Amino acid sequence: MMSLRKRLGRGLIAVLCAIFILHWLAADWIIRSAAEKQMANRLADDGYSLLETLAYREDDQVTFDSFHISSVYNRRLSGHYYLVKVDAQAYPSPSLLDFPLAVAAVGPQQSMLYHATGPNRTPLLVLSVGAVKFGHRINISIAEDLSAVDHDITAIRAAYFGLTLLILFSAIALLRWDIRRALRPLHAVGGELEQVANGGRQKIDAQVPEEVKPLVMEINHLLAVVVRRLQQSRTAMGNLAHALKSPMDLLLRVADDPLFDSRPDLKLQVSTQTETIQRYIERELKRARIAGDQQAAPACNPHQEIIALKKTLRAIYADKPLDIQVTSPNQPLHFDREDLMEILGNLLDNACKWARQRIDVELELAEQLLIRVADDGPGCAVDGLQHLTQRGRRLDESVQGHGLGLGIVADIVATYQGTMNFGRSKALGGFLVTVRLPLQR
Repeated sequence: MMSLRKRLGRGLIAVLCAIFILHWLAADWIIRSAAEKQMANRLADDGYSLLETLAYREDDQVTFDSFHISSVYNRRLSGHYYLVKVDAQAYPSPSLLDFPLAVAAVGPQQSMLYHATGPNRTPLLVLSVGAVKFGHRINISIAEDLSAVDHDITAIRAAYFGLTLLILFSAIALLRWDIRRALRPLHAVGGELEQVANGGRQKIDAQVPEEVKPLVMEINHLLAVVVRRLQQSRTAMGNLAHALKSPMDLLLRVADDPLFDSRPDLKLQVSTQTETIQRYIERELKRARIAGDQQAAPACNPHQEIIALKKTLRAIYADKPLDIQVTSPNQPLHFDREDLMEILGNLLDNACKWARQRIDVELELAEQLLIRVADDGPGCAVDGLQHLTQRGRRLDESVQGHGLGLGIVADIVATYQGTMNFGRSKALGGFLVTVRLPLQR
């Protein structure tokens, strides 16, 4: 679909062009009409001057004296012509030579202004005046060549057309600027929506026009509803996991009752299914413990989060003298806080299980977010690396856990279209996990 800016721009530009074209045509007509009106006034003066030169003779004939008329009417093809008709007798001006000027007959006390074709097919403006004098019908037609006027009008038309184009382009430029300025709040809303999607803010605060304000209010309301329902869902999951933990422990103890010794198949099914449910409960409890307060700022600062996470893990693994070294940028990142905390929490929890004493956590921010977690534990054999992300798969049953941590991390990394690799740390000699996540923009 065409953008709103283009649609508004094209519509207003089309209206402007139509208005300017009509304006130019109207101005052109006014200029020509004014020029012809001025010529008509001059022709009328000459016509009435001719009428005044008429004289009456005793033989009932009417004559006129063209001596008092401008000499331009006596010069050959001068562009100024007249034709005087007294009844049926015609008296053309010397400037016409033998050209038969076609004129319109008008009644007494009437006049007519019209166009005609003159010598050499030149355009003429003709004024015909009718009168009755000395008992005779008089018809005087005065004509003037329009070629010079047309030339001047063409020059004026070209100049005015250029000025009109300049004004039109200036108006279009100002219009485009005004449209961009008017739509700037919508771009601000789009930018803030992108920040909301990336975790940079929780609602839209941009100042918008009155017409857009209801839409922004509805979006903010929807965002608040989504956050509230998500929080309620996460809280319900944590509460459910806590509520089921005790019944699951009881079921595990019931499965060890001697009454089940006679039914080993039933005992195995009960134990297997109970342990599966127990693993999912432990997963949700771990997520609640690692994620912590969900009311924290959505833009996650990994340095501050890892420092807080260190205290939690040291309390969980108080039986180990853990030395957790952290290297990370001390700035907010546009990642979902829960996802990032679950990745870091599971990787660090896994490292704390296997480490003897030292754990190194390193975060680098360049074209992507690079996370490295290394420990000084025994590491993992090469043939076992491919099984690490399988849910419930534990390579060493002597270490407490359910084999869910790295599987959870793998799922989250996959949703971000990132990568996770395993290896051995050259510095500490133990297990090394490297996670690469594309930056969220």
